[in-house]
Amino acid sequence: MFQTVIGIIAGVLTSASMLPQFIKVLRKKDVENLSPLMLVVLISGVALWTYYGILKEELPIILSNGFSVLLNSGLLICYFVFRKKGKSQK
Repeated sequence: MFQTVIGIIAGVLTSASMLPQFIKVLRKKDVENLSPLMLVVLISGVALWTYYGILKEELPIILSNGFSVLLNSGLLICYFVFRKKGKSQK
């Protein structure tokens, strides 16, 4: 039980680390400092961790990495949406 709690806490903290960046991007609609390649690599990695968690039937791994896939996918979508907007204004 203790290991599960530690896993959940670690997963929440790790997954939530991109939340401030996501909020900043949504507020300012500025993605100039985001690297789409980094996001693709990160999404691929956390998607594989999610799949690994499914294979191992480990809920902390599934939930934390699944959330991370969603959050980072949202950032990648914002990159393409706001990047186009910024280029059309110039």
